Amino acid sequence: MTLAGKTAIITGSNSGIGLGIARELARAGADVVLNSFTDSDEDHALAEAIGKEFGITARYIKADMSKGDECRALIETAGGCDILVNNAGIQHVSPIDEFPVEKWDAIIAINMNSNFHTMAAALPHMRKRGWGRIVNIASAHGLTASPYKAAYIAAKHGVVGMSKTVALETAQEPITCNAICPGYVLTPLVEAQIPDTMREYDMTREEVVKNVMLTRQPSKEFATVEQLGGTTVFLCSDAAAQITGTTISVDGGWTAL
Repeated sequence: MTLAGKTAIITGSNSGIGLGIARELARAGADVVLNSFTDSDEDHALAEAIGKEFGITARYIKADMSKGDECRALIETAGGCDILVNNAGIQHVSPIDEFPVEKWDAIIAINMNSNFHTMAAALPHMRKRGWGRIVNIASAHGLTASPYKAAYIAAKHGVVGMSKTVALETAQEPITCNAICPGYVLTPLVEAQIPDTMREYDMTREEVVKNVMLTRQPSKEFATVEQLGGTTVFLCSDAAAQITGTTISVDGGWTAL
């Protein structure tokens, strides 16, 4: 399939999952807009490199996803939006009675509220173009829970519910809205945590991955950013035109437990 002629905006995409998704959309022919809250030469060079590699137009636009006006401005600055991937997110772990209020507010703003603002701004563009795909990156924690992650789990459950609502509001239009729910994904940030965990538990890398990091992931393998990118491309395809308002788990069987 090809996504040539489509413009994809991916929030939180200068590294990790978002960058992996952006690369796979570009590989499929979409023009891509990368985003994060920074505005460095490296950010713009990254977009330029993707554009050259895949022969598409790639831009980087700074926007702070904790601020609703900047979320909406991202869509307008891009000048159009056929594909919206809401990926930006942060995490903090703490018992709920000790959870810092500022951390709660930031997680809800970035992980959930930003989706509301970007979708509200993108839908008029999609309707004008007569086609649209919204893919919200939720989490296995959008379908289940763990201790000490109240804000993250509340936000990701909210993203799943919001995705269903938008799907119903656009059900009779050529627009779909779905959520991908990853389990643990091997990103540079996760990879960097492994050596310290090896030392802490006096374990090999394989033991840390299987017995510490992936205790809840039955496959005992990380998902990859390329797999999440491929799932996103599929949801943008004609084959997925009647897939809307649902979740797709890329979690090695986590939510089957």
